[in-house]
Amino acid sequence: MAQKTITQFFDDLDNSPLDDAATITFALERKTYEIDLSEANKEKLREALAPFIKVARPVGSTSTGRSTSSRKASGYNLAAVRAWAAQNGHKVSERGRVPASVLEAYDAAH
Repeated sequence: MAQKTITQFFDDLDNSPLDDAATITFALERKTYEIDLSEANKEKLREALAPFIKVARPVGSTSTGRSTSSRKASGYNLAAVRAWAAQNGHKVSERGRVPASVLEAYDAAH
């Protein structure tokens, strides 16, 4: 028996069918988002963001998802975060990744 599987993509904004997968990735406040949009809605998004992009400072590519510097990638002074964590009962190693829960607590305290 022959079987044919069809995958169809829809615009996340207006639910219209998409001919091709058109995923847009963008980031805001250290969170990365993906959205599938038609050409018309991609243009609307670009037009809406254009005034902000025009005056913003580029910080590098987000395509790799990783940076060689954890201090630069996180945007935190990790030594200060570790010191604060130790003073406030959080367990954090002296090296390596600082858990997201500790960063969230640090943000809430500051």
